[in-house]
Amino acid sequence: MPTLERLLAGRHPVVAVVSQPDRPRGRGRASSPSPVAEAALRAGVPLLLRPEKVGSEETIAALRAAAPDLGIVVAFGQFLPKVVRELPRLGYTLNGHASLLPRWRGAAPVVRAILAGDAETGISVMRVEREMDAGPVAFVRRTPIAPEETGGELEARLAVLAGEALAEAVDRVAAGTLVFTPQPEAGVTLAPKIDAAEARLDFGEPAVALVRRVRAFAPKPGAHTLLAGEPLRILAATAEPGPVDAAPGVVRRGAAPRLRIATADGWLVPRLLQRAGGRPLGVAEFLNGKAIPDGARLGHSEAALG
Repeated sequence: MPTLERLLAGRHPVVAVVSQPDRPRGRGRASSPSPVAEAALRAGVPLLLRPEKVGSEETIAALRAAAPDLGIVVAFGQFLPKVVRELPRLGYTLNGHASLLPRWRGAAPVVRAILAGDAETGISVMRVEREMDAGPVAFVRRTPIAPEETGGELEARLAVLAGEALAEAVDRVAAGTLVFTPQPEAGVTLAPKIDAAEARLDFGEPAVALVRRVRAFAPKPGAHTLLAGEPLRILAATAEPGPVDAAPGVVRRGAAPRLRIATADGWLVPRLLQRAGGRPLGVAEFLNGKAIPDGARLGHSEAALG
């Protein structure tokens, strides 16, 4: 969405937009356009396509009729066949991938970077090819990952950075100065799609690793555990070093409205909690409505979050 808005504000005309089909959204679950499609409609883009399959004959014919010079794709969610990638007059499509390629090729680069404790990430402007995120790179824009930054916050920042980087790339294409460099074979790491089980908190891990997990999955789906058999999300937390006098997952209460959860190394100190169906609450407010006694043990069963 930020990329489309940035390109629409630029000097190069956007002749067509391809978005996902309308889907049920909101509380009423009424069918409505995606945010990208809504932006294209507001801007009066000449052609808006919302195909189930971007490689369909109808979609390809419509794109050919629009005669684009260049293709841009960001977080589209469908595989682009060769005929679509190479359909523009210049013969290629650009992507702004949210990592410093070749590190974190794949669907979840932001979450993987935070889980790994990376100090920085960025946007790689690359040419789209058949192998996922393996195309040659034109340039990168780096940005540090703040110590307490969540996955949601970092994704939002990178979305804006991608828009700026791709707008710059289009200008370079128009000037004939965009040059690609093949990705090195060394340093390739993969960022596969997140499995729901990865958001579960295993208190057998060190506290610093658990804090990264909390950050990576906030605000959605939220790192989670069980409290007396009921789902509990931990949406913000810090790590406290020091000796641990309890089994992993055991809660220690202090005089203040504060919780510490024993881990394999140090304590996890929650700052923001959420019960299933409830809203995120600070620890003091949460404890006013739901008691967590000293010595309670948090853990998992196969129960699903509500």
